[in-house]
Amino acid sequence: MQVRKIYSNRVWIEKKLQPATVSFINSSITAIDFKKLNDTEDFGNAVIMPGVIDVHVHINEPGRTEWEGFETATQAAAAGGTTTIIDMPLNASPVTTTLQAFQQKLDASVGKMNVNVGFYAGLIPGNIPHLESLLQSGILGIKCFLTHSGIDEFPNVTENDLDEAMPIIAKYNIPLLAHCELYDKEVDSDFENHPTSYQHYLAGRPKKWENEAIDLMIRMSRKHNCPVHIVHVASAEALSNIEAAKKEGLPITAETCTQYIYFNAEEIPNGNTIYKCAPPIREKANNEQLKEAFVTGVLDFITTDHSPAPPSIKEIETGNLKKAWGGIAGIQFLLSGSWTAMKDTMTLEQFIPLVTSKPARFIKANLKGTIAAGKDADFVIWNPEESSVINESDILFKHKISPYISQSLSGRVLETIVNGGTVYKNKSITNKNKGIWLLQK
Repeated sequence: MQVRKIYSNRVWIEKKLQPATVSFINSSITAIDFKKLNDTEDFGNAVIMPGVIDVHVHINEPGRTEWEGFETATQAAAAGGTTTIIDMPLNASPVTTTLQAFQQKLDASVGKMNVNVGFYAGLIPGNIPHLESLLQSGILGIKCFLTHSGIDEFPNVTENDLDEAMPIIAKYNIPLLAHCELYDKEVDSDFENHPTSYQHYLAGRPKKWENEAIDLMIRMSRKHNCPVHIVHVASAEALSNIEAAKKEGLPITAETCTQYIYFNAEEIPNGNTIYKCAPPIREKANNEQLKEAFVTGVLDFITTDHSPAPPSIKEIETGNLKKAWGGIAGIQFLLSGSWTAMKDTMTLEQFIPLVTSKPARFIKANLKGTIAAGKDADFVIWNPEESSVINESDILFKHKISPYISQSLSGRVLETIVNGGTVYKNKSITNKNKGIWLLQK
């Protein structure tokens, strides 16, 4: 293959944007030159940076491909500048709680990876005998729920389950990812009688549930010295305890998702189920605190928790929030949605690591997340200053159901390069199946 050289006045190298030419051949970066070379593609002032890494998505294949699938999800990821995704163990059928189920998932992804794909396995009551084989199989983390997951075959764990599992997980220094809500029957939100009311839904999943669950995971991390990752933090009240746990030196990391910093409860209309997720999108004042937590480092990086469903399961026609599947389709908007949300809170230089080097470090992907000789040739070339209104026709994931439709987002992706090959350019997929598996060594 011929060496390709790309130049811009703004290339993200050594933690700053600077003029540079990046040369790469096949899937590796071969050289960095801090000047424009001959035979170089000049992208002007567009930003060239490492491909975005989304470490929290639900692909739903095998078994629920009418919801999504590797082919459509990875095309949508590439369209948004994402070059690596990590797939959750639930929403597929079978759920990834045994080695055999993991093999089925690997088989299902073959020939359908338009970006790089890594995988988590699941912890549920009764599958602890399977943990060692899963931890040795190449998975990048173990996921558990502390409340009902929405999928009956992926039940929540108890403190006793955690006591049994965490010493095993700690041996491998792999994170236990936790959905932190502890169900409390005492909440009287009257949601039963107001199933289309967003405010009643919000009241039915209070911050207290999250706070207590996060406190439990901090205690368990301390007890077992096990790495714990808090997924989709939505309650700003939990931030001070996460911060204290980090200062104590506990192996705790935490994320929030684009939807929790871009949208807010005050502006969500009743009967509009595309906004339903769990934990719920909370109030504007709360979400401003989540944004500030990226500045202070209490929150580590941003994900999408892409969790799509067909219109009937999403109860689009009825607007019934009680019955609707809880999940937001957003894999295509990690870069543009998050930058739009964060650009008044931090600089572009502060923002870029939240979607590149920091998630790369979390999944121990040493060749990803930075631009340097010898690193993987995964790039997004984009214009952060250019905004556009998202149309249904722009969407590449399976069901064109998303709260980002009709939103004006800052950041237009010009080109997405995966393992040295252009996958997305000029609003279309150009090369398919350039992605590879990302498995823990």
